[in-house]
Amino acid sequence: MTLNLTRIQPLDDDSISAAVTLWQQGHLVAFGTETVYGLGADAGNALAVTHIFKTKNRPEFNPLISHLPDQDSAFGLAMRTTLAEQLAEAFWPGPMTLVLNRQDHGQIADLVTAGLDSLALRVPGHAGARELLKAVGTPIAAPSANSSGRLSPTTADHVADSFHHHSEPRLIIDTGPCQKGLESTIIDARGEAPILLRPGSVTADMIKDVTGYLPLLPEHKNPPQLLSPGQLASHYAPRAQLRLNATTIHEGEAWLGFGTDPILPPDTPAANLSPDGNLDEAASQFFSLLHQLDATGVKTIAVAAIPETGLGVAIHDRLCRAAAPRP
Repeated sequence: MTLNLTRIQPLDDDSISAAVTLWQQGHLVAFGTETVYGLGADAGNALAVTHIFKTKNRPEFNPLISHLPDQDSAFGLAMRTTLAEQLAEAFWPGPMTLVLNRQDHGQIADLVTAGLDSLALRVPGHAGARELLKAVGTPIAAPSANSSGRLSPTTADHVADSFHHHSEPRLIIDTGPCQKGLESTIIDARGEAPILLRPGSVTADMIKDVTGYLPLLPEHKNPPQLLSPGQLASHYAPRAQLRLNATTIHEGEAWLGFGTDPILPPDTPAANLSPDGNLDEAASQFFSLLHQLDATGVKTIAVAAIPETGLGVAIHDRLCRAAAPRP
């Protein structure tokens, strides 16, 4: 498959200036963060935001995260709570998204929030991403830069591969492989206790250490009204089917291991998230290795069991959604 490499540019003064101009003109720009690459549009420009949904083939009832360069900018759009201030002080900039009640004075298009009174906000940990956001001076709505429901991108080439038949994004800013490799933790911070809407690299224990509360889970696993991204039952899926908690491999499958691999047949497409069983390493490589195995054209990828502790909770969440029946 031929990638459109002409629209991939390194992060520098020229690409930042180009990104600002394109956003002001209503176009899309993809850029790297510490979590995954985002497909960004001016969050206040409803027409520009429609290009996100069209390009990704994303359901319009699925809200978007608005990205800001700092806490003050973020809290200028939403109603502060004690809980939100605690979490922001501990984890912003970083891989955490907070859902709060809107107070944006028209700065955010209703399409970004799916018409809800709540707003999902993040201050990314990647310094280059914050430099971009500061330069444009407006909130940037940015879901993951991939076709809706498919594997999230952790490199610029993943983005170009996903959208090689599209005119958008007009620019992909290459900031290298994503350090965290999993989407942000999303917390509903409107009340007294945190509600975990999507697990990520900020774990439940880390949140408890800061707030005194172990995050609650939503009342509905797949709610009829989505408050944030990552709540759809089927999401983050490769083209191949996934077979989870595998201990052996079947003929014709690829293998995604964790820890010590079983004996594999010769010429089996294989990768290992972390031979040493390190969950941080596994999370950072998760989407990249799934992209690699999916590109071999196999129909099924057998995936070794992942411990459901710490970061393993977020990895397991992505695996279960990727393996879910597809609409």
